[in-house]
Amino acid sequence: MTTHQNSAGTERADLLETLAKHRGFLRHTVRGLDDEQAARRTTVSELCLGGLIKHVTGVEARWMRFAVGGAEAMRSEPVDWEGQFRMLDGETLDGLLDAYDRVARDTDELVAALPDLDLVHPLPEAPWFEPGAAWSVRRVLLHVLAETAQHAGHADIIRESLDGAKTMG
Repeated sequence: MTTHQNSAGTERADLLETLAKHRGFLRHTVRGLDDEQAARRTTVSELCLGGLIKHVTGVEARWMRFAVGGAEAMRSEPVDWEGQFRMLDGETLDGLLDAYDRVARDTDELVAALPDLDLVHPLPEAPWFEPGAAWSVRRVLLHVLAETAQHAGHADIIRESLDGAKTMG
């Protein structure tokens, strides 16, 4: 049996590497698309590829604010609950991807610098959270990773419906 001298560093590296892999799947799904294609709905869902990029960017940014400042920090910026899933007038795929890159860099830097992944904050009050529950930074990272992976799969279906291209198959 092998043990790691710095298991906390290894854990962080593993989490960030896996998150980067799923971010890469999502980014790969929109390769070669123009803004009109990225904004197009191709299924009965309200989702479009640009909207998924925008949503995942916002989710990751909000959860990283939570990781350092709790529920109050998470709510410090307003959320356009409907507009977050579609491209609005003036938004471009390149602009959304640039914002995603900035959030990813900020997350990676934050996770590397945090003293403890066991830091816990009470969750905000919301119907989808158990009342009184609290999450550690580790749990937040796992949630962001799951959210990114789930939406990368959604993006793959939307892209295949758009032009037959497949990301993961």
